[in-house]
Amino acid sequence: MKNSIKLELTNHILDLINDRVITNENIDDAHYHAFNEDYYLIGYYQCSQWLKNHGIDTFEAIEICQTYEKDNFGESNIYDNSEQTVNMLAYIFGEELLNSLNFDSIEELKESLK
Repeated sequence: MKNSIKLELTNHILDLINDRVITNENIDDAHYHAFNEDYYLIGYYQCSQWLKNHGIDTFEAIEICQTYEKDNFGESNIYDNSEQTVNMLAYIFGEELLNSLNFDSIEELKESLK
């Protein structure tokens, strides 16, 4: 995961903590609330720009998504638009980020993200 993406996703999680979307009561589902409950980014153009801004080639992004799905589910979806691809990337990279941290509470999560 590129540093620019890690920083963006870190800020996204911190915003959700500050907005009380992620709380001590649902800390075990932090990944779900941050990257699966709703779209991370909406709009084909915005998603295409997101890929460009982070220096990710479209085919590289699709490969990351398909490899993740094959490794975890044994099969893969077809990624035929930037919105679907970027939201899956956010899901994958968000999972990677949260799994790299050691936390049991909001306070520990915030400290780990800083």
